[in-house]
Formats: sequence, C-alpha cells, structure tokens
Amino acid sequence: MLEMALLGNRLPVSISSMTHLDIMHGTSDFNYCPNCGVTAVYSDENGQRILSCECGYVHYKDPKVAVGVLIRDQDNRILLMKRAHHPRKGFWSYPSGYVDYGEQVETAAKREVMEEVGVEVKIGELIGVYSEEGSRVILVVYQGAIISGSPSPGEESEEVAYFSLSELPEMAFPRDVGIIGKWMDEN
Repeated sequence: MLEMALLGNRLPVSISSMTHLDIMHGTSDFNYCPNCGVTAVYSDENGQRILSCECGYVHYKDPKVAVGVLIRDQDNRILLMKRAHHPRKGFWSYPSGYVDYGEQVETAAKREVMEEVGVEVKIGELIGVYSEEGSRVILVVYQGAIISGSPSPGEESEEVAYFSLSELPEMAFPRDVGIIGKWMDEN
C-alpha cells in the first residue's frame, strides 16, 4: 500500500483508499495536523467540520474555484474535449480546470483552454457562476473566442470536436448540459 511520506510518518493517509474526488476536491479529513503532526481533533461549527489543533492551526475546507470557457464556431456548435484524466475520464466537457493560487480567473481560463484544446482565446462575457450543495467547487464560466490556433488535443484531452446542442455527447458533469443549453439559447 502506497503511503504519503512527505512528512515522514506524520501523514499516514492511504492513497489507495482515497477516491479521485478525495484527491481532486479535498473531501477527506486529515488524520494528523498538517502543521505539527499530532492527532487531528475535529469540531463542527455551523455545519462545517473544522480541524483545530493545540498548536493553533485551524483548517477550514474552503471552496475551490474552477473556470470553464464556452467557445462556439461559425456553425453555432460548441467546442468540447474528451477528458484524459479523472474526474470523469473519457467523458466530454468544455475546456475547464482549477484556478491556481494567486492566478487571475481570466488568466486561468486562457491557460486551461490552451492546455486542453491548444488554442489561444480572448475571454469575453461572464456567462455565470455555479455551485452545488455539498460540493467545494465554485465554477466560473466565460464565453471565449479563438484568436490563434486550431483546436487539437492537449495533455489533458483525448480528442476535441465541435458539437451542436442536439448532438452533445455524454458529458462529464450533469450541470454542463444546462449551462451550455442556456448559453446557446440566449446567444
């Protein structure tokens, strides 16, 4: 069994017992304080499970910001990519991903499009901000327009293609169909 050994024996979290959602979204709890290594003690505050330690460290499960970009071609089809990684590997999504610490949201949007579909985009209008009960992820979605390059699979995608609303493939995340449909209807 693979064990995390970054801090010696202070973080014995079995990676093999974690799901990709635990890893990607930070849904599992620490067994030990990440600051001093003593056994973690949790309390519930306002319905949120909080780690607070005798060393003074407090850990809140804060939201994680993700960004997505909807890109349309001249035939009114949307650019999608088949995901090459978890979560939902093998399913389709529009270019999207997490905003890095200290990164401007619009910069992250451009970066994700380049990484996933290999084109440079101009970020346009904010389409919406989406969240779901019980999920750490807050999704910020923009409209984008290709200014350079031709769509092609990147490191994080198996293939890319344009689809009409009536021909959407099986999407990675259920909310995406509604976001795409509403955007296409309004534009």
